[in-house]
Amino acid sequence: MSGQYIYIKRKKYAAGLLWQPLVAGFTPRAYAYKLARGIDHRLNQYISYNGMIGLGARVNGQRSGMPSVAVEIVDALPGYASMLCAFQVDNKFVLVAVRNGVIIYDLIFDSEDRAREKYAELFEIPDWNALFAPASWGMPRTVDRDLTDLISGSSHGVLRPISHFGAGLMSLAIFALFVFVFLYLFREPINDMFSSKPQMAKQNPELAAEYHRQIEEKNKELDKEFNMRQPEPVEPLVMPYELLPDPAERADLCYRAIGFLMQPVTGWNQTSAECGDTHVFATFRRSFGTLDDFYAIAANVMPGVFVQEINDNEILVRAKLPERITGLSQDVRDADSIVRELTSRFQAINMDANITIVVDAVSNETQSAELYVVEVAVESKLIPSQFMLIFDDFDGVYMTKAAWNVARKTWNYEVIIYAK
Repeated sequence: MSGQYIYIKRKKYAAGLLWQPLVAGFTPRAYAYKLARGIDHRLNQYISYNGMIGLGARVNGQRSGMPSVAVEIVDALPGYASMLCAFQVDNKFVLVAVRNGVIIYDLIFDSEDRAREKYAELFEIPDWNALFAPASWGMPRTVDRDLTDLISGSSHGVLRPISHFGAGLMSLAIFALFVFVFLYLFREPINDMFSSKPQMAKQNPELAAEYHRQIEEKNKELDKEFNMRQPEPVEPLVMPYELLPDPAERADLCYRAIGFLMQPVTGWNQTSAECGDTHVFATFRRSFGTLDDFYAIAANVMPGVFVQEINDNEILVRAKLPERITGLSQDVRDADSIVRELTSRFQAINMDANITIVVDAVSNETQSAELYVVEVAVESKLIPSQFMLIFDDFDGVYMTKAAWNVARKTWNYEVIIYAK
């Protein structure tokens, strides 16, 4: 496999990455290194995205700093947990498959026949939320979309080298070049500096004193003229738990935002709604109404929302959440103690919960740190404000997701707790 990259709007995007879920207890780089050693030593690039690790190789044309076309597609279509996508770009075909939020297939084909054959094979898997393919393929229930319209150009991550060796070697070479150029350009002043000079003080003490006085005065003038500054202090490392909203306010905001979008529209049925970090989303499926009906009613009951036509029978509606006041909050307990307490609490109310511990890496230009985070995923009949009462005596709590399933009449919650 070679040439797994593509140009979109004159920007180079990587494809053909090997995607794997990130295992708890590993930083993204450490897990990428472990995977590469166990699969293929040529895998020397990685990207971390949404709890997944994508591995790439320079032999496939993938380079550090290159964004992933699969990540761009997933970000552009946030309403689908499972989708099968095929797009034609120039003479190449991009094929991406996502199941339950995990990228399972990501490849570029030079041959249209091979791309269509692989698409037909994946098409047989049931329960795709969305299907995208070129209209010329004639695949049922698919929508033809232009990939260049989906790509925003603001990627949520780029490929990075798994090993620091290459970057260190490059830095060493640049440093050696700098030293060579410096010595060449300043060879004469350096020679003069190391050449022997007569001692002025031994020849004439009065002239030497006058010389030193003039040097001191000149240095004072230069200091005043150029106002020599101290280096600016390094910005401190900002931890995620320093910018958390109040859990009860966040729950109430999500509940009201979902209610704002899930209003009855004649001829259209609500199918789902989800509250994320910055936006709330809702999907509607057509029963007997028209697109004109939806736009006319939505303009009155949901003013200011963004409407995206997924196809003739399905619509995605999106609204931006208002800014919230944030503050510092971190639980004083360790991750294991939090898991034990939460497990007992959910057992007491007879509610199934998936509770795991993950280690997140936070860094800036000069500092890095690891965070222990407890992740909780629950399906419940409780509304957000009632559900978040379970976490009342915990600190460092943030509800990352609240989703309403219309068919099941249940809520799906994802909550994280920043441990000590």
